[in-house]
Amino acid sequence: MTLGILGGGQLARMLCLDARRMGVRTIVWSGTPSADPTEGVADIVLLKPFDDLEACAEFCRIADVATVEFENIPLEALRAVEEKITLSPSSESIGVSQHRSREKSFLREHGIPCAPFALVNTLDELRSAYAEIGPVGVLKTAAFGYDGKGQVKLTSADELEAAWESVEGQPSVLEGFIDFQCEISVLVARGQTGECLAFPPAENQHRHHILDLSIVPARVSEATLAEAGEIALKLVEELDYRGLLAVEFFVEKSGRVLVNEMAPRPHNSGHYTMNGCVTSQFEQQLRAVCGLPLGSTDLLCDTVMLNLLGDMWHEGDLNTARIFATEGAKLHLYGKADASGRRKMGHVNLVAGRDVIARAEALKVDLLGE
Repeated sequence: MTLGILGGGQLARMLCLDARRMGVRTIVWSGTPSADPTEGVADIVLLKPFDDLEACAEFCRIADVATVEFENIPLEALRAVEEKITLSPSSESIGVSQHRSREKSFLREHGIPCAPFALVNTLDELRSAYAEIGPVGVLKTAAFGYDGKGQVKLTSADELEAAWESVEGQPSVLEGFIDFQCEISVLVARGQTGECLAFPPAENQHRHHILDLSIVPARVSEATLAEAGEIALKLVEELDYRGLLAVEFFVEKSGRVLVNEMAPRPHNSGHYTMNGCVTSQFEQQLRAVCGLPLGSTDLLCDTVMLNLLGDMWHEGDLNTARIFATEGAKLHLYGKADASGRRKMGHVNLVAGRDVIARAEALKVDLLGE
């Protein structure tokens, strides 16, 4: 079997590595002029834009089934692939989660708890929405927002005009600000026959609006964990989903959970599964997409995932010796050449033993050189 992957970043890389181990060939259609993470890992890499009709024909001729490694792929390309081979998740499911207005409207229509929100397309609509949802809110662009990009916190009506200019007048969503206890995420897989399995929820901490640590088990009540799992399972059923879905939640101080957003693919917060669970999120995606039975999602041991960002590289080098000297540390690098800014370059999973959170925190401090 040959799996087609739309997108050529680190998630595609890790999917290709598990595919190779499982005897599944891969073809990556990057949509970009380069795809360093998948070079030498995928069997075939197409470095062509997503509007290239010849690339689409070649991709669909070689691949038996297809999936995505990120959601911001033009719907036209997704539908063109879907007309020729099975795409999991479907273009319709991806379309819901790649646009905040569609995503929020879907949650509301299906009775899924989320923050209060309003869709805004003009400055006047923003003023009206703020009067209803404020005094504290978050303005988010409807498309292409991630890792805190395309978001502005609002605390006063005087800030509305500047906020609207900062999102360049793009269609947006104004959400009520949630004073949450923590954030957690659940990855859930639904196979081709409708079988569903959820991974243990991860507790997520952020640095500069980018995921920093994922802690598993999440340090919240069993009731909260159960509620999050039930909502994630309801979402894949309501979407008639096939594949792996990541669902991020705010946990209120009462323990109640609210859906923040969804991602129709493996997720940064699910990297802990690569060493902490019987089945990794990438193997599970392969199983779900290729029509194979889903694998066990049981947690093997307490696990913490530490993101490695570009600011941990000093004079072009990462202190890998410090990582390998850390008990239970498993290093995963993404094959990216340029370690600039806060680019995601890799991650470390810390497993087994005592005080796994303390080990992760100490390692982070040393890698940052703080």
